[in-house]
Amino acid sequence: MPEFLADKKIFTLLEVTKSIQKTIAERYRSTYWIKAEMNKLNFYSHSGHCYPDLVEKVNGKVIAQVRCNLWKDDYRNINNNFLNVLKEPLKDGIKILFLARISFDPVHGLSLQILDIDPSYTLGDLEKEKHDTIKRMKEEGIFNRNKTLQIPLLPQRIAIISVETSKGYADFMGVLNNNSWNYHFFHLLFPSLLQGEKAVDSIIRQLKRIEKVRSHFDVVAIIRGGGGDVGLSCYNNYDLAKAIALFPIPVITGIGHATNETVVEMISFSNAITPTKIAEYLLQKFHNFSVPLQKAREIITDKSRRLLSDEKTKFQSELKLFRSVTENILIHQRNQIREQVYSLSRQSIFLFKNEKEYLGNLKENIKKGTFSLLGSVKQEIRQLTMDLKKDTFTQLLTGKLILDNLEKNISNMSPQNVLKRGYSITLHNGKALKSFQNVKLNDELETILFDGNIHSIVKSSQKSKEQ
Repeated sequence: MPEFLADKKIFTLLEVTKSIQKTIAERYRSTYWIKAEMNKLNFYSHSGHCYPDLVEKVNGKVIAQVRCNLWKDDYRNINNNFLNVLKEPLKDGIKILFLARISFDPVHGLSLQILDIDPSYTLGDLEKEKHDTIKRMKEEGIFNRNKTLQIPLLPQRIAIISVETSKGYADFMGVLNNNSWNYHFFHLLFPSLLQGEKAVDSIIRQLKRIEKVRSHFDVVAIIRGGGGDVGLSCYNNYDLAKAIALFPIPVITGIGHATNETVVEMISFSNAITPTKIAEYLLQKFHNFSVPLQKAREIITDKSRRLLSDEKTKFQSELKLFRSVTENILIHQRNQIREQVYSLSRQSIFLFKNEKEYLGNLKENIKKGTFSLLGSVKQEIRQLTMDLKKDTFTQLLTGKLILDNLEKNISNMSPQNVLKRGYSITLHNGKALKSFQNVKLNDELETILFDGNIHSIVKSSQKSKEQ
């Protein structure tokens, strides 16, 4: 009951919330089909209950929001229904048409209790998303962009986006690494979530990592195994499809389902139903190169053998012909050499005989010439001996006359004979005096004459007039 304070009527909070609860219960007695967006499922695994946050948006702006209750048994039935119809679980970010009862609790406030969700409504929305993604990519001209790339003749370096523990990844690696043809691949795993609301961002993040090192890879393989057709709606996402369509190297997909092809599979360079098929696709690329190469090798080997056989036969034939021709040439040359030897022998004997006769005649001529020359030379020697004697006597006589004249001249020029003719020698300090300038007054001089010496003292000296 309300209280009165002065002129004010006062209610407790419980009274107000009880009144609201009663009013809502009387007003909203039925259940209602409501459409909204599942902003957050808020599933609690320990209890099995969900407390979804539902919103309504206009141009991305939230114009209404409410908290809901989805009890364990209802959630299990609804989720199984979604898996059967959509091949997707109940999850965040999808639009739903749900049956709910409106209630108000004094403690927990206003809430909607979800009783059922129509999966066909959500399926239509997912199909609309897929249709919109395809339409937008075609309008932007990027739908077939990745398909126009050139895959290497031997795509040997593979960047793999997958979950390391998934069965699909194990199947893919088993086929690739255990192939009976011993083809070798380089592969590197880029771990990523492959289903659910977080898969889009996770796959795009790994694509960006691969793009930074794209020169080290020939192809990107997105491998998803297990789970059947569950969780495929992320592969209709525009952002993920665009990232793959514009990726600079070929992207191949093995998402692992048989129906309802996703946008990512449509726009990828190549796709297969299972990871195993993708591995077989890569092996087939090697086959496409290896088989013609093997055939070419067989053809080359066969032609080489035949060519070698033909050349061997031809060589043996040529060898026989060469031996035959060589033997004939050798026989012919041997006969010619014998004839030449015989001819040379006869000519040598003839020449020796002629030369011997010539040498005999030359010997006789030399003897005769030598005797004649010796006689002439002997006569010349006698004449030269007589001429030498005459010339020697004449030379001795002439030399005696010259010596006599020299002896007479020497005798006439001797100091004794010169002094006899009235000449004298004046000495000054023991040396012959040649100039009056070499003496001084009172110098003592010695004069040598024919018959004696005179000592004198210089009183005066003068230059001769002739000088």
